[in-house]
Amino acid sequence: MDVSMTSESTGAAAGRSSADTERQSAGGKVLWHFTMSLDGFVAGPNHGMDGMTGFSFRPGLIEEYTETTGAVLGGRDGWDAYPDAANIYGGAWQGPLFVLTHHPEDAQPAEGVTFLNCDVSEAVRIGLEAANGKNLEVFSPTIGRQLLERGLIDEVDLHIVPVLLGDGIRLFHNPGGAPVRLELLNGGDHSAAVNLRYRPAAIG
Repeated sequence: MDVSMTSESTGAAAGRSSADTERQSAGGKVLWHFTMSLDGFVAGPNHGMDGMTGFSFRPGLIEEYTETTGAVLGGRDGWDAYPDAANIYGGAWQGPLFVLTHHPEDAQPAEGVTFLNCDVSEAVRIGLEAANGKNLEVFSPTIGRQLLERGLIDEVDLHIVPVLLGDGIRLFHNPGGAPVRLELLNGGDHSAAVNLRYRPAAIG
């Protein structure tokens, strides 16, 4: 699960860019939500997050998600790497967390965490019901891909951080699968490319 966005990492951004998204709203949506490296990884090898820290986000961004998220759905690998629901948004969010797993019997019980062994569609139904009108955030690349294939993702929310990881957990790993076209929600042209320009940061 994505635990890299914390309230302590938001203050350095200067404000909303003209190309930025509108404020997130709580509308009972299913959000596939990650901070992602420029080369498409949401975590390093073994779900390590060391390379995904130390970046700034625009002021108020974390609060948008903590206020509009009613429940979180994650996968077993991410949970085993970070088995603490208090890690979500650095502890700024509290609510029901559902972990989808094929073997719930060997999962360590945790307060506020429900381990599910069911179809992903059923997991979404359970999560949305628990979200009580707010959004269900999906913090799993594998679950997100399955939900995308079934038409159960309402939005893909990504925060691109200026780093190239080169290895790790990809947002969308689907060898042999067909490309999935998306609609950009920033501005009026839903097919527009997003232009980014970087240079290597000084070391030392």
